[in-house]
Amino acid sequence: MKYVILIHSNPQPWGHPTGEFVAETKAMDPAQRERNNAEWEGLLEQISASGELLGGEALGDPAHSTLFRWEGEAPLVSEGPYAETKEHLAGFFLLEVESAERAIEITRGFSGPGETVELRPLW
Repeated sequence: MKYVILIHSNPQPWGHPTGEFVAETKAMDPAQRERNNAEWEGLLEQISASGELLGGEALGDPAHSTLFRWEGEAPLVSEGPYAETKEHLAGFFLLEVESAERAIEITRGFSGPGETVELRPLW
């Protein structure tokens, strides 16, 4: 089963890892922040070694995105990032796992303060 983990965030300023730029993480005790980072790095190493992590990328600043929508009989192109939202897609990770339960288990490790993490199966 393949899944994509989508990281939604609104760091100010925009940067990666997004957790280092959101107010909720900045307000954390530095020791706790280091523990969280170490746990996340450990999870990445684990799913890389097991072959469950197929890939992933951080996305650039949404201020530099371009939106394409259909209006009438032609595409309408406008500057991004998104209409009326405060969170933006910050990055993604592609997984191949044995079960939905395993995908949920892995994705729990990707969630952090100030971010919304979405797990979605591939079609």
